[in-house]
Amino acid sequence: MRLHVAVPLRWSDLDAYGHVNNARMLTLLEEARIAAFWSVPGSAAPTAVLDTGPGSPTVTLVAAQRIEYLVPIPYLREPLDVELWIGRLGGASLEISYEIFSAVVDGERTLYTRASTTLVLVDRASGEPRRVSDDARAAWQPYIEPPVVFRG
Repeated sequence: MRLHVAVPLRWSDLDAYGHVNNARMLTLLEEARIAAFWSVPGSAAPTAVLDTGPGSPTVTLVAAQRIEYLVPIPYLREPLDVELWIGRLGGASLEISYEIFSAVVDGERTLYTRASTTLVLVDRASGEPRRVSDDARAAWQPYIEPPVVFRG
């Protein structure tokens, strides 16, 4: 099973070529990831169980990211549909897989980007890795699928 997070584009996400800038793609992925996994008031995602806000005992650190751009993303009024799932769940880390699609237009949608992010959970006080809790594992279990497959 996959999560779907709607992420709107901002005019500032575009570059001089009229498509989403590659560096802005990291921000779009971050927004989808936070909506899907961070526990914030009013969050509806069943996977939003990480208490990593200011002052929390856990921080999430990005250990690795990979992005494969398939088709340039033009400015769109409809939000992008970011599909997320967990491609690997380790002891203190997880690999989040993404596929970014256009909204459905005339029964079709365009796959623009594939990506993955490896996050490490870290204890704020000690700086040491913190194991994924049993509650987080239970919430994330239905969303574990094979990791995203890149072309090269």
